[in-house]
Amino acid sequence: MDNLENIIEKIRATFTTRNAARDLTLNRSRELIRFCSLAIRATHREEFDEAEKLLATARRAAAEMKAGVAEHPELYYTGYTQDALKELTEACVTYAIVRDQPLPSPEEVEVDAPAYLNGLAEAASELRRRCLDLIRQDRNVEAERMLAAMDDIYGVLVTMDFPDAITGGLRRTTDMLRGVLERTRGDLTTTLQLEKLQKALQEVEKRIG
Repeated sequence: MDNLENIIEKIRATFTTRNAARDLTLNRSRELIRFCSLAIRATHREEFDEAEKLLATARRAAAEMKAGVAEHPELYYTGYTQDALKELTEACVTYAIVRDQPLPSPEEVEVDAPAYLNGLAEAASELRRRCLDLIRQDRNVEAERMLAAMDDIYGVLVTMDFPDAITGGLRRTTDMLRGVLERTRGDLTTTLQLEKLQKALQEVEKRIG
């Protein structure tokens, strides 16, 4: 028992270091999420230069966060770290789709597959807001492109039939996306039908006139 105190002190020192890294990582994850949220907002507002700057800042914040947990892999896979990386994916994918650019890969975003797939699903849900904004602006062709992107993403996510422990709870996120997709499809379908009706009425008025 003579070495008990030494053993405990080593454990205490390890826990102290790990706890400090945890607190720092938690703060960095919150900062990263904030940058991602601002980037998505700028994208919706079509402030694309600002969105690009915020995405670059978010990527740097993500790199700092990951570097801070390099010696503590258990912290990398905690909820707050993975949630922040998921938000980064969401921001990058949303920007790419709105700008009609190729989707960034997990390697380009520098995230693991579960964070990427869940971020992809949330980006598709985020496109509902974009779609509704476009409908209000009478930009229905562009709105149809958003809906098609949502449909494509949902179509591939439902094929990921793996346990939640592997996918990071993707099944639940995909189920939520399905509801968002169907509501958006209904809204856009109604708008397009009204547009056709208005055109038909205008044609009748021309013939009568």
